[in-house]
Amino acid sequence: MRRRGMPAGTAILGSTRGTPMILVVDAINKHKFHDVLEEMFRLRARVFGERLGWEVNIVDGMERDQFDDLDPAYAIGLDDDGNVVSCVRALQTTGPHMLSDVFADILDGEPPIRDPHMWESTRFCVDTKRLGRGNGRGSVNHATCELMIASLESAMNAGVSDIVTVIDPVMNRVLKRSGNAPYDYVGKTVPMGKVPAMAALLDATDERVSAIRTFSGIESDVFLTDEEGRALFDKSRTPQTEVASDTVSTLPERAANDNHGTFNALTSYCRDQLNAARTHEERAAARALVRSITETVSEKDRVRLETALRHMAD
Repeated sequence: MRRRGMPAGTAILGSTRGTPMILVVDAINKHKFHDVLEEMFRLRARVFGERLGWEVNIVDGMERDQFDDLDPAYAIGLDDDGNVVSCVRALQTTGPHMLSDVFADILDGEPPIRDPHMWESTRFCVDTKRLGRGNGRGSVNHATCELMIASLESAMNAGVSDIVTVIDPVMNRVLKRSGNAPYDYVGKTVPMGKVPAMAALLDATDERVSAIRTFSGIESDVFLTDEEGRALFDKSRTPQTEVASDTVSTLPERAANDNHGTFNALTSYCRDQLNAARTHEERAAARALVRSITETVSEKDRVRLETALRHMAD
């Protein structure tokens, strides 16, 4: 995949130009970036394994699954110091992918999607502990939108017309607010552990990218060249310390592993739901979802969960 320049958007959250921060690593150039990929896998381990307590495969501090052995493409976000702070994985749907092999219940009996012009987006996560609040460079919002833009522009550059992604209600709201609302959904919404999950469809178009740029104020090309990525990452070559991380309403791979998760992971998910709700309608929907989740746990955990979330009820 190569860089695809896009027209500037009208800033709403504040214009953000400056150095692009997304490195694309795939089968062609991965031999140059083994260390970058290792840091990406470490970020995923901190997010999915340590922070959320999912049952994922972690070896030597790195989280990988069987789909990482299929030469997927990764969009990897670096901060100003060269640290890996975000990532997302793109898989072809013509072969094994998570919707067909892990989340097949969503398809409700329909055959798996097999389309050479459709990618599946998985393992979307952003390091909210290293990144800050607000909307400018170095913020969670900026990194999230930058990663969305990179995913869509990379898809278009590869001749891909659509992306399918399994999401939870929080991510669904994030997509809608950022100008990246799904144009349709596949199959049905099903419970995955204690949370609902749905498969959303996104068309990879200039119009969609422009809407995200308008929302975020990201005007410049978001992609690093291989040389720029190498130089920026080398700035971070001091030993990494353990940094607790979180996801931005990531795909409900959290749900598939939630039966093995911790109480803290469930509490964190409910807080994500409540924190992400902005309108009266969204707050009502989030509270209803949390109530339905409390009905699935033991009486002891229900009381603990309600106590932990009580100050967020209003």
